[in-house]
Amino acid sequence: MPLAALVLFLLTGTLVPINRKFRETPGGIPVFVVSNGLHTDVVVPTQEPHTGLDWRPLLTAPGQPAPLAAYPFVAFGWGNADFYRNSRGGHTPGVGTTLRAALPSPTLLHVSWWAGPPQPGTRVAALHISAAQYQTLAATIQASFQTDSAGRFVPAALPGYTLHDRFFAAYGRYYILRTCNDWTNRVLRRAGLRAALKAPLAGSVLYQVQHAHKATSK
Repeated sequence: MPLAALVLFLLTGTLVPINRKFRETPGGIPVFVVSNGLHTDVVVPTQEPHTGLDWRPLLTAPGQPAPLAAYPFVAFGWGNADFYRNSRGGHTPGVGTTLRAALPSPTLLHVSWWAGPPQPGTRVAALHISAAQYQTLAATIQASFQTDSAGRFVPAALPGYTLHDRFFAAYGRYYILRTCNDWTNRVLRRAGLRAALKAPLAGSVLYQVQHAHKATSK
């Protein structure tokens, strides 16, 4: 595919909605898409009573206490392993890391715990969804984790940025057509939520989720 055609596809894919008829569920399960400007995470309840889903056992290594058990929300993001590794300490990954990420490369899942729901803002989009939609969304997230014989997620050797986050081994390869934001977009799309045809950028994901919220509010 010529470069100009590829760029056009990626950018116009932002504007083309999938699951256009999605509407929020009144009183449904809260989920959030949070962006730092470049990357997006999906934030969900740590324990969800309607579905009985509790993320803590899946995130707990043998012999360790449940991680940050009192934290009511947990965030999931998938991305290039070198990007995560080279962004430690507040650093910005270099040009070499960026160029290598255009080709298929290893990935990790980043999990962080939140003391409360994300606060509304230009980089936060919230939706309320049905129990069935949440179960599909959660299953899609779980399928990206490598698991041990007990079904728990496998911790990565890379330490977290803080005491409130961890990295885990992931499935999938990162490349120019399968980015961190495309992963978030795919999680939403498979759950039946409004998403973009293609979402290479954080703004691509937020644009469709924010439109979904506006459509419900009409």
